[in-house]
Amino acid sequence: MGRRLVNGVEAGAVAADDRGLQYGDGLFETMAARDGRIRAFALHMARLEGGCARLGIPMPAPALLEEECLQVLEDLGTGVVKLVVTRGTGPRGYRPPREPTVTRVVMASALRAAAAAGEGIVVRVCETRLARNARLAGIKHLNRLEQVLACAEWDDAEIAEGLMLATDDRVIGATAANIFLVRHGRLHTPEIRDCGVAGVMRQQVLNLAKTLELPVEVGDFGLPELRAADEIFLTNALTGIRPVIEVPGEGSWPHGEVTQRLRTRLEAAGEPG
Repeated sequence: MGRRLVNGVEAGAVAADDRGLQYGDGLFETMAARDGRIRAFALHMARLEGGCARLGIPMPAPALLEEECLQVLEDLGTGVVKLVVTRGTGPRGYRPPREPTVTRVVMASALRAAAAAGEGIVVRVCETRLARNARLAGIKHLNRLEQVLACAEWDDAEIAEGLMLATDDRVIGATAANIFLVRHGRLHTPEIRDCGVAGVMRQQVLNLAKTLELPVEVGDFGLPELRAADEIFLTNALTGIRPVIEVPGEGSWPHGEVTQRLRTRLEAAGEPG
């Protein structure tokens, strides 16, 4: 683990009564950095700002956040920066304080290589489902117990990720990634309307699809549509695009042409492919 800042000061802990610790009352962004530059920083800040507005947490100045992110990267250069923003400390009880004292936590660590990402990954379908709540959908809030429980379902090094469905059987994404299907040359990705995270790499792929004039459909699909796909890939800000070659019990797929085309263009733009 690299350097850690709490409200701009070198520290390794937050106050015991911080609402982020007590209630998960906050947001976070996990960002890839290369050669001291944070990738897609503007997109991360846009999502963070939207999350702060949704939760009623004052948004810290992006310039200050960028300065602190670059500060923790000084001795690392290339790696991962995690930014946590909470409503800060407060009295016991769920009711948020009228004038919150926002807590900022910034930390850096080395980037772990995604095993065999270029060759394709195997993922499983998780039993743990995502609860539906439109008030929290899309933002990256601190409450991640559904993902924790889903990841506890397997202990197999061959399984790289777990797919998560909503309580009504819609495919939403993976524990830490969004999902795309390719069918007859068209991209399909779930609409993030009542659960799931609107990922930064997901947005980059949607933007890139427009540039490449790839048709895109954002909407609902379940496991039957997943089985009928020509290609499947996952997206994540740290690992980029990872082609899915197998979902045990559901099917297998090739590392397809559309997936490779998108990966190549992202890599050419300096983003993780």
